[in-house]
Amino acid sequence: MARIADTFARLRTEGRKAFVSYIMAGDPDRERSLEVLRGLPDAGVDIIELGLPFTDPMADGPTIQAAGQRALAGGMTLESTLGMVRAFREENDETPIVLMGYYNPIYSRGVERFLAEAKEAGVDGLIVVDLPPEEDDELCIPALKTGIDFIRLATPTTDDARLPRVLENTSGFVYYVSITGITGSAVPEPSDVAPEVARIKAATDLPVIVGFGIRDPESARGIAEIADGAVVGSAIVSKLAEGGPIEELLAYVRSLADGVHSG
Repeated sequence: MARIADTFARLRTEGRKAFVSYIMAGDPDRERSLEVLRGLPDAGVDIIELGLPFTDPMADGPTIQAAGQRALAGGMTLESTLGMVRAFREENDETPIVLMGYYNPIYSRGVERFLAEAKEAGVDGLIVVDLPPEEDDELCIPALKTGIDFIRLATPTTDDARLPRVLENTSGFVYYVSITGITGSAVPEPSDVAPEVARIKAATDLPVIVGFGIRDPESARGIAEIADGAVVGSAIVSKLAEGGPIEELLAYVRSLADGVHSG
């Protein structure tokens, strides 16, 4: 679990917050997706969330749903997603990669096999949005035993009675979903988010990263000022879908990173 913990330790030493970016593996195709993946660290990304394409992404908004469909149409699978991680690790052994997706593809492959392959490929953490804490024995506990962080989501509806259960086996960091609803929702207001971040931080020593709805350097900076970092997903995926030069996409990512790092 060293990469995620080491990244946050380094950022604390530098007095900076964490910028976490999301892309869908294989969107719009494997070659372009891998080129973007490899370019993210130089664009200022501290931790990469790599989406695992799935046919029924119930928590995702239309932007990420469409990205998953493009990836699946191009033949992207769990195996080829892990292959992307391996290819990335040939050039970068420092930037953490967190796979984000749903349990069905993992279950279909077999938990033990998947975890062994993910660890070997260089995966550092998992976010599996459809496995609640009551199902920790399914994947969370085995992942932790394998040395892969299991990152949990907290939301505005995670009350004080529920929060301890959510945090019980969480590791790496806590992902606070700032807005109730699907990905790509409205821009969060830092003044609304700050009390929730403080409430979570009072219950855990883990970093709290805030995502959903961040689209520009200003909103990224505002969130970074009240949390340990910010996640941008749908806005990056949307830019990628426009089909412009990858250099322009990475310049946009750099602007977001600069916003977070100045927060």
